[in-house]
Amino acid sequence: MMNYNSLINQTALDIPPSGIRRFFDIAAEMEDVISLSVGEPDFPTPWHVRDVAVESLQKGRTGYSPNKGFTALCREICGYYSRRFGLQYDYKRNLIAGIFRQRNSPYKKNVVVTVGGSEAIDLAIRTLVNPGDEVLVPQPSFVCYEPIARLAGAKVVRIVTRREDEFRLTADALRECITDRTKLLILPFPNNPTGAVMRREHLESIAEALRGTNILVLADEIYSELTYNGQPHVSIASVEGMKERTVIVNGFSKSYAMTGWRLGYALGPESIISVMTKVHQYAIMCAPTTSQYAAIEALQNGDDDIAKMRGEYDMRRRLIVRGFRELGLDCFEPEGAFYVFPSIISTGMTSEEFCEKLLKEKHVAVVPGNAFGDCGEGFIRVSYAYSTAHINEALRRIGQFLKEQKKK
Repeated sequence: MMNYNSLINQTALDIPPSGIRRFFDIAAEMEDVISLSVGEPDFPTPWHVRDVAVESLQKGRTGYSPNKGFTALCREICGYYSRRFGLQYDYKRNLIAGIFRQRNSPYKKNVVVTVGGSEAIDLAIRTLVNPGDEVLVPQPSFVCYEPIARLAGAKVVRIVTRREDEFRLTADALRECITDRTKLLILPFPNNPTGAVMRREHLESIAEALRGTNILVLADEIYSELTYNGQPHVSIASVEGMKERTVIVNGFSKSYAMTGWRLGYALGPESIISVMTKVHQYAIMCAPTTSQYAAIEALQNGDDDIAKMRGEYDMRRRLIVRGFRELGLDCFEPEGAFYVFPSIISTGMTSEEFCEKLLKEKHVAVVPGNAFGDCGEGFIRVSYAYSTAHINEALRRIGQFLKEQKKK
């Protein structure tokens, strides 16, 4: 019998499965489950976006797209970042001139369209990181950064963000982790799982800490449209001196309720984007054609859809924060994304113990905080990308659960 463990890449073998999916998969096998575990909008993709996709199929537009994505979509992405965040990027491809200027990189532009934001993250890390380089990952944060960096041969350096700092990355914490081998800083704000955001003054302090270094930034801005309290998202690329060292990752899943369409993109310096495009060319070739036509429509006519969904999320955000506080659980008030990160330390249970018991006894699925890094221990992640009825029922069951635990 073959020993497959001896044949499989050891790093891939050692990476644990996603803690998010584990509880979601268990919940899927149970009846009467209220799940607040997955960060997926409960809104359908807007009709006008779906109509354009259907029309593209009816017209037989079912072939491959250019590796970089359709020029029309690249143009809309660059236009979107210009009007929403004041950043100028070039979507044009000058193939002939590029061949003469740089033989191995004919793609002279600042944008590449990918299969979801996750592929863009993977492309950026694989393009920028050499074995032995150090990648700085603020935690708690989304689960994919560390495994992808490890697969690229990087040493991952975790930077703990703290409740008392509103889960923001501070310049002091960053400076303490920088070494001669530091290559890349992941900047995942608005943050999953905490809902923390970085305002301009916070980003300027990070930029100051990076000046005089060759450290690059991977800014995951997938939740950039979902910020609250009347303050829009600020990209670190808009801070003086940062655009030249920043790769932005974004996509359509969260803002436009297009998770299943699997479409994302990256923006950045053309020398980096051209190599990312080359890797994308060999690994994936191109993003889904139908999804790209839908995305063009979303960017052109979807601002009202975003505003409507953001307003609904904001109402749910306030509802769920108030609900957890009334149950006696300390709950940081998120300013972005669609998650809350309440503390369960007062229950005396670990994060996994709390989630397992809650799921077993009350059929409510949430995610243990340590799924997002060891520093997430003592917290749970709860998504409010669900209806108010769904949220209220979950809060009712959690309240019953907490009362019963106190009696034990």
